Amino acid sequence: MKPDTMLKAALLGAAIAVASPVLAANITIAIGSEPSTLDPQQRDDGAERAVTDNIFETLLARQPDGTLVPGLAAAMPEQIDDLTWEFKLREGVTFHNGEPFNADSVVTSVERIIDPAYASEQMAYLATIAGAEKVDDLTVRITTKAPDPVLPARMYWMKMVPAAYSSDPAFAQAPVGTGPYQMAAWNHGEDIELAAYPDYWGDAPQIEGVSYRFIAEGGTRVAGLMAGELDLIRNLYPEFLGAVPNSTAVPGLETSVIVLSTENPVVSDPKVREAMNIAIDREALAEALFAGLAEPAHGQLVNPKSFGFNPEIRAYDYDPDRAKALIEEAGATGKTVTLVGEAGRWLKDRELIEAVGAYWQEAGLNVEIHIEEFGEYLNQLFDKDHRPDSIFVVNSDELLDADRPLTAAMEYGASYASNADEEMAAQIQAARAETDVEARKALYAEITRKGHDLSYLVPLLNQEDIYAMSDRLSWTPRIDAKLLVKEMSVSE
Repeated sequence: MKPDTMLKAALLGAAIAVASPVLAANITIAIGSEPSTLDPQQRDDGAERAVTDNIFETLLARQPDGTLVPGLAAAMPEQIDDLTWEFKLREGVTFHNGEPFNADSVVTSVERIIDPAYASEQMAYLATIAGAEKVDDLTVRITTKAPDPVLPARMYWMKMVPAAYSSDPAFAQAPVGTGPYQMAAWNHGEDIELAAYPDYWGDAPQIEGVSYRFIAEGGTRVAGLMAGELDLIRNLYPEFLGAVPNSTAVPGLETSVIVLSTENPVVSDPKVREAMNIAIDREALAEALFAGLAEPAHGQLVNPKSFGFNPEIRAYDYDPDRAKALIEEAGATGKTVTLVGEAGRWLKDRELIEAVGAYWQEAGLNVEIHIEEFGEYLNQLFDKDHRPDSIFVVNSDELLDADRPLTAAMEYGASYASNADEEMAAQIQAARAETDVEARKALYAEITRKGHDLSYLVPLLNQEDIYAMSDRLSWTPRIDAKLLVKEMSVSE
């Protein structure tokens, strides 16, 4: 049986009823890569999230300005004790295949994503969660391994999946959630189509259907918008801001960074890592590549909008002569370092990767750049046994808390961190469980300072989110960069 035929059969088997009447309004959104899966708990894949944010929902949600509000929970959670949070659930909510949303769904969602055998790439968001317990059909308690002041924000991240169907092998290709849109078709290599779910528990969306087209190249996305084939593109090239019908740039939560593997031979030397930082002219990158719609990262991965940002740390100085001297002192001149990245997922990712490689080459290193297909790139990003010397990533901090970026990139043994600093890992774990605000802030100041001084990372730029829209689409971008179609409308 052909893959597309298998997918159609799976859709039928999941009892997904796609609305058949002529649609009142349909839009097309361009995303930079094809999702590696539509299982919303498995991979840390922004293309997947762009789609599944509209299929699945979470216990808590955010308003466009970032304020946490109830989602599938009927109210904000109550903290029962230091390790236990109780959530009351909305009544009458169903998944697209008819399964009820209830405490069983929440317990399944929690236990599934934290199961080590499941190996979710999203654990940097959820590291404290120990389990979940059903109290009754509409009450569930979520427990943590240690006190966790960020637990409510984590439940804004974790998507709820159906208790029964989520274990079906078809789930990753034919997902069902509780959201305003349901799966209609996945035309591999071309697009994914969603249709409004007629029995959605919330306000009915104004747009009846949405197609996500996979277009990696920025110029091609702009051409599609200008030709009337697309309604929304993200990661608009800044030089096209004045040429498209409707565009906007808003402060974002993304920080581009290169993670260094401190156990690899060349990069293990702190002098080389410092040189890799000061060899880069971040001001020039922000202006030349992003027309000023980015600024040099402040010597750390924590976003300036997030709790735990250290205002005392400055961006690394640009000092190419000292960078070259440090590499010579370390005996690394002419030594090879690999730089792994991808192309099309983030704004000007390839250009940024190649520019950094050129700076390092000028400082005396022999740089081998490997641009990988996105699925393979994710494999290498999360491979804890065979780390590349350096790997590019754009970290987004939807939790608005230092725990997410520090867990992801700096906690030894966690997520895609590439150092072997057990002392720092213990500090990150202690900060995660600290409930005193000032004590927690002080711990993060110490961690970010150490990470800066030892150059465990190469923070690059804090970037703005840049979008372009057709004249008929009305939408206000969110602080968390989610493309929630239920917040959009169309004038025909």
